[in-house]
Amino acid sequence: MAPPNDVTSAVASAVAKPVAHSGRAHVTFLAGNGDYVKGVVGLAKGLRKVRSAYPLVVAVLPDVPEEHRRILVSQGCIVREIEPVYPPENQTQFAMAYYVINYSKLRIWEFVEYKKMIYLDGDIQDFLNMYFKDIYKPIPPTYNLVLAMLWRHPENINPNEVKVVHYCANGSKPWRYTGKEENMDREDIKMLVKKWFDIYNEKSLDYKPEQKLQPFRKALSEAVAVQYFTAPSAA
Repeated sequence: MAPPNDVTSAVASAVAKPVAHSGRAHVTFLAGNGDYVKGVVGLAKGLRKVRSAYPLVVAVLPDVPEEHRRILVSQGCIVREIEPVYPPENQTQFAMAYYVINYSKLRIWEFVEYKKMIYLDGDIQDFLNMYFKDIYKPIPPTYNLVLAMLWRHPENINPNEVKVVHYCANGSKPWRYTGKEENMDREDIKMLVKKWFDIYNEKSLDYKPEQKLQPFRKALSEAVAVQYFTAPSAA
């Protein structure tokens, strides 16, 4: 009997297996049916802009609608539904609903197929071109700019050198931005909001389905380069 065709075997293997991620991923979290999905799309496109080699895994609660999940998949995200985690009742009496929901992020520790994960909130915009690795270091404002730093410690911030922006100040979410809230009419805020929209609206950063075929094409090109000999028929 002749041995299996190397090309056929390689192609079948590439199609059967998910895109390789080397055990590493970016992870974010999404809950509810609001417009926060736009933030996650912006994050996905920002990671593509800096040519991230790793996927964006989105941990979603069951209340995230199917339409939003389809949007995320269309942008190349890996959608993982998680069950909510509820804090002890005696700790929720005075807590805002937002912070109660955040307990569910603990489920991310269950993503054991990944050896390393970088967690990024959905309202973070990534202009990063390199990542800290091997050891933990406190992240300087350049790599995690909380917008309030712009008016509280302006001497420490150069907006033009910022790599990662966390749009967490009141009124700063780009997809809700009006410029009417306190400090939101600043020129540096307007510039950073514009940067977010430049990435969000850039069509070239949309996920392209053929990107899934890259491992397939690599396996195919390697397979056709292999020389093999067909064994004589036993008949």
